[in-house]
Amino acid sequence: MVVNGSKAGVSTAPPHELNVRKFAESRASELKGLHSLIAERLDNNFRSQRNKRRRTTGHDDRVAKKKFRKRRRVGAEDMGKIDSVDKDEKKNSRRVRRNVELKKNPLSGFGTSGDGTKRLRTHVWHAKRFTMTKLWGFHIPVGLHGRGRGSRALMKKLKHGVLVHDASYYGCVQFEGPEDMLVSVLSAVLVPSPSTCSEGVSHDILAGTIFGTAMLHHAGKPSFPPVSPVTYMWRPVQQISTNTGDVSIDNFHGEQNMDDSTIIRQVWVWIHAAAFKEAYDALSSSLQRQTDRAQSARVVTREGQLAKLELMGSKVFQLLQKTLLPASGSENSWHLKTCSADEHDDFGESEKTSISQNSQISSSAVVSLVVKDPRALTKKGTVIVRGQKPLGLLSNGECQIEEQTVSSCPKNEAECACEYNDLWDTSKGVCPPVEESFLSTEKYHQHKEFICLGHKSSESQNASVDGEYSRLCPILLLKNENHEDSITRCSIILPLSWVKAFWLTFMSNGAHAIGLREKHWVACELGLPHFPADFPDCDAYSNVVAMEAAALRQKSRLLPPSKRPLEVPIAPPWDCVRLTSGKRSSEVGNSGSQVEELGTQDEKIDMSKSSSYEKMETSSTDCHGVPFEGNIARTSSMLNNFLNNISGDHFLLFPKIRDQRSCLYKLMKDEAFLKPDTTVSEVQCGKTQCYIRVLLRAYKEGVFEQGAVVCAPDVADIMLWKARSQSDNQQLQIPQSSLKSYFLQLPSGKWELQIPEDPTRGETYRWPIGFITTGFVRGSKRATASALCDASLLSGLRKEQWKALPVRQRRKEIYVLVRNLRSTAYRLALATIVLEQQEQDVKFM
Repeated sequence: MVVNGSKAGVSTAPPHELNVRKFAESRASELKGLHSLIAERLDNNFRSQRNKRRRTTGHDDRVAKKKFRKRRRVGAEDMGKIDSVDKDEKKNSRRVRRNVELKKNPLSGFGTSGDGTKRLRTHVWHAKRFTMTKLWGFHIPVGLHGRGRGSRALMKKLKHGVLVHDASYYGCVQFEGPEDMLVSVLSAVLVPSPSTCSEGVSHDILAGTIFGTAMLHHAGKPSFPPVSPVTYMWRPVQQISTNTGDVSIDNFHGEQNMDDSTIIRQVWVWIHAAAFKEAYDALSSSLQRQTDRAQSARVVTREGQLAKLELMGSKVFQLLQKTLLPASGSENSWHLKTCSADEHDDFGESEKTSISQNSQISSSAVVSLVVKDPRALTKKGTVIVRGQKPLGLLSNGECQIEEQTVSSCPKNEAECACEYNDLWDTSKGVCPPVEESFLSTEKYHQHKEFICLGHKSSESQNASVDGEYSRLCPILLLKNENHEDSITRCSIILPLSWVKAFWLTFMSNGAHAIGLREKHWVACELGLPHFPADFPDCDAYSNVVAMEAAALRQKSRLLPPSKRPLEVPIAPPWDCVRLTSGKRSSEVGNSGSQVEELGTQDEKIDMSKSSSYEKMETSSTDCHGVPFEGNIARTSSMLNNFLNNISGDHFLLFPKIRDQRSCLYKLMKDEAFLKPDTTVSEVQCGKTQCYIRVLLRAYKEGVFEQGAVVCAPDVADIMLWKARSQSDNQQLQIPQSSLKSYFLQLPSGKWELQIPEDPTRGETYRWPIGFITTGFVRGSKRATASALCDASLLSGLRKEQWKALPVRQRRKEIYVLVRNLRSTAYRLALATIVLEQQEQDVKFM
């Protein structure tokens, strides 16, 4: 107790309770003066103004009385039986029952609606703010309400803030077994396989320090299309007990013990919900093919146990520094800076270890952490706290001002940190977080005690939580590769029961939530492929496109015929590209006044059909909008194999190979290469087309939409476009009459390419070489689109352009023409081949 020096025995410490009546009596003169001032201004009229009254009927019970009278008339014969007991037994309304169900936080599993559709743990938060849709068996947020705009504001938030996406619909498959067996199983279904990576990368992946991305295929079924892109990670070896002699596989399939030289490893494979079932079957069949040691391993699903939150933006690490506080006593390889050395002296030395540069964390790194409940960490603010020598509230001395962060961690925090030292052990069970109501009550009593209200022996100190709850959470932090220096992408893997605790904390600290539509925009801005929009060779793409086409048809039927938009193919007719390959090959063959014999018998038939322009017109009925047929080269090795199989060493495609400099610039600046008198030769490709992903940007102007057709320009088109001034309105475009007949829909529902019979229309016709899978994002300063184009046709275009243009005007980009399906104008664009910039194109969002 602090004693005033002038008056002995008089305490100046603030009282624990305030008597309101005594306080009002001591300030009676001040209150009367204030009342007189207000009365003078209001002219003694204290009635509320009529236009400012609350128009509500909450106080009116006439509706309840009316329902009661109606119930009396219906059940007049047994009126006495209507009592309070019957009211309690009455079934609650659907709204009340649904709110109670959605507030539950079980350890595992998703809540489901009446038709079995799963709900995310953040469903209530998203349903109040986002447009929801039923997709892939989940209620998934599509985006903010409206017409699908807002991309300009989203790009600003990406550059100057943090975006958060709840990716809990991703499924996790866990492999358990000997290391050599798991490597062989993954190598059979993943492209690129872990064994084909460089020695350093392969060692880091097996050690569990970084994660890998690859395309999942069906084992032993080369003709089957790929399943989906996946992310896989290994459990670190140092976190597994080396005493394998005591490890048994009783939980697997047998009871025999493993050999002392064998270590049981675990691998997680994260799969998109659109292809989870197919991917799980492919992984299971790949494991069953290992007949020699199949009994020593197993594959299980962790769906409904783990969740995934994706963060992207320029201030991701600033958000993590404010929300993730590693628990003291946990052995973490990396810690986030949460406070300075002068603040929170009771924290351990490990928590003060900070990292200020993001470059210290390598790309694709996997960091295991045990963090405190983020809801217990409030925003730092300037508050009045008690020091070692508290001063009276009514004294004239200066109060001690400090920054306080309220933390409500248990005393045995170190023991809990050792208990949950890794997220891989959550299959044994993880305690859910403390309920929000208990935390609110606890913070309320802490605040009352802080401002010296209430007794010290308040009920907050004696309060206890019913059930098993925890204030610590094990997580895995994954840092994705940065495609821009200012944009950081991270993923947090955590138990499903902790999703709402982290989500609400991120929202309260300035993060912006996004849905599927906004996530697609971010992927286009960063130049990353987005699943399933940029993977037409997967079955998930066909399913999504079919649903989108059905929705557009239903929406079009509701409009009158005069206002219905032009019907275009939603799924691009990829077979049209094969016609372009045959046409260009025939042109090269006819340069010597006759068609040479090339390729197999099937290729000869195609060449005979396309030996002249008139014969090409008759082959238009062979091109239908069938599902995607072809291969997409997503790694440099796949593109090299394609070039080797067709003897395409002279093709001007330069995939970036590891530890080898590209010769693209060397040949581009070589004056003796491709002289004007050099004959450009083409090699007839095989039956299977090979596509590569390119990034398109407009040469001068134009907006490229999803589904737009990419065409091969003539050299004259490029010269005309480069010479045309900004004020010149002359553009290359097809006739308006041929816009509806460019793609014609057959009675079977498929689309075919129509070749114009009129020679005047044929002058403006340009042959397709690919289609755009992701269009421009409005408001983006980069304005790039993603497309898939035929590799051989791109090589031919590069040869023609390098041959026609001077050496100083040669570019590594390839000039192409792009036309939106509902537009007649062609736009000149520059295509950049992704595999010439990086070795692999398997990074996705």
